[in-house]
Amino acid sequence: MKKLNRENIDSQALYPIKVVQFGEGNFLRAFVDYAFQRLNNELNFNAGVAVVQPLEGGMVDMLNDQDGLYTLFMNGVKKNEKIQNIELIKNIVKGINPFTDYKAFLDLAKEEELQFIISNTTEAGIEFIDSDTPEMEPPVAFPARLTVLLYERFKHFNGNPNKGLTIIPCELINYNAATLKDIILQYCDLWNLDNSFKTWLLESCTYHNTLVDRIVPGYPKNEIEEYNSKLDYQDNLIVTAEPFFLWVIEGDEALKQKLPFHKTDLNVKIVDDMQSFRTLKVRILNGAHTAMVPFSLLYGNETVRQTVDGDFTGAFVNHVIAEINDTLPFDKSEVLAYSDEVMDRFRNPFIIHKLADIALNTVSKFKVRVLPSLLQYVEKKNSLPIHLTYSLACLIQFYKGTWKNEALPINDGADIVAFFKEAWSSNDLNKVAKATLENTEFWGKDLTKVIGLSEAVVSGLTDIEANGIEKGFVAFKNKFNS
Repeated sequence: MKKLNRENIDSQALYPIKVVQFGEGNFLRAFVDYAFQRLNNELNFNAGVAVVQPLEGGMVDMLNDQDGLYTLFMNGVKKNEKIQNIELIKNIVKGINPFTDYKAFLDLAKEEELQFIISNTTEAGIEFIDSDTPEMEPPVAFPARLTVLLYERFKHFNGNPNKGLTIIPCELINYNAATLKDIILQYCDLWNLDNSFKTWLLESCTYHNTLVDRIVPGYPKNEIEEYNSKLDYQDNLIVTAEPFFLWVIEGDEALKQKLPFHKTDLNVKIVDDMQSFRTLKVRILNGAHTAMVPFSLLYGNETVRQTVDGDFTGAFVNHVIAEINDTLPFDKSEVLAYSDEVMDRFRNPFIIHKLADIALNTVSKFKVRVLPSLLQYVEKKNSLPIHLTYSLACLIQFYKGTWKNEALPINDGADIVAFFKEAWSSNDLNKVAKATLENTEFWGKDLTKVIGLSEAVVSGLTDIEANGIEKGFVAFKNKFNS
């Protein structure tokens, strides 16, 4: 088969760069880049995307090798019929690795038609690192790199207010844009940058909190021959996603004019306040996802669908969602309808969503997605939620790194991995639980202060180590109910 590139598919024309995107992973390619392609196709939006690799071990070389092209398969079920839509995404103009070509990264600031900054660097990405300096090539933290890029643009265009940018982060933390904006301003102060630059940031750039919702399993490694059989070219960057799509962006009429999604049928909502959308989605869909990963991997499952279809694991996830639902201050029928939709999406027969692939940064994800439900359940009911508490014990067990003499797919920061290695070195479950729960860098608070939580986690760890996940949970639950 012919190689996928612009020459072989006769697509030589490149859009002008209107979007700089920090991140080249599956989600952004199946979500944001797809959304901008819809604008291009339907409204002649004429927006090209320049992708910036956020990590040294990224994949922009693979992207550039295909001239930014890749195929998106959207797989699902409608009225009990399997559906599959295939789209060649063609709006990525270039991929840049700032670790090997820092000048190319800085040159993005000079793009005349640049309007938007998009990012998805995971929950751990929007951070302030006070050791970052503007002379580093590149700085470590994503917000530091963005500050450098914005300052380059400010200087190149002499502070022209019309060259400000619309900044739309997609990281799954609450008030993601507001947090990013605050950190950018922190770097301005740390680096003693011009006050006129800070004014430009505040008056000429806009920052928009967002919520993103689409399950993206990514590259279909185990079914790749079947997928390739539907193409007449060789694509090494195929990405799969569900048809469901929701992008909620906080903004006003001016943003609607900049991003005219309302003229398409794509489910993009530009609203004054997105908090109700965010809470429902992050707590239920993402919370269930994150809570199930360590638990289900330790049980022996490999995919989300296996988990929700299993007699024991499926029932456990349903109970997790029920405990989450008990904390939500929304209409119960609305909550139940969304919960049912989430379980249907988890069961999508096309979606081979590997648990190991969504185990990235599980600690920070648990803090954002699961811990608020656990704490609010305690506050509301004056008791611990059995299933959410057990899922926390499973997380700690998972970060031991091995289970039944096999390595587990830990994928987190070196400091977090080192912490758990040290904590587990004693094999004293009381010490492991105490060290983990009192780590305020993980959770934002000392969880040993939550009445009964330390004892429950130690009990869960004891039962897991003695009996495994299923029998361990039975023993754990019986203690709760006794």
